[in-house]
Amino acid sequence: MLAPMAIVVVISVICILAGLFGPDLVVKARRRRPVRVETRPVVAGSEPGTLEGVLVAELISGEITATQYRRLVEGLAVRDDDRNPLSVPPDLGSADA
Repeated sequence: MLAPMAIVVVISVICILAGLFGPDLVVKARRRRPVRVETRPVVAGSEPGTLEGVLVAELISGEITATQYRRLVEGLAVRDDDRNPLSVPPDLGSADA
């Protein structure tokens, strides 16, 4: 009769400790450590190296609107698809065959 009671007491103590310290462990686990991102400094007056970069510079400076930017990037994607179409490997059938 003493062994079942000891088991109940041990399980109860474990549950109480988990209730006391568990939330702190969850909060600590969810905290994100700051991520170091190494970036190059942007030099004022430097020219963008790509067409996408030119479009972003124009968008930031207000020369084009967000809608114009989206349409132009869409056109670039279509042009890129025409120049370099994606080749999908042939379907070899199911693994059961």
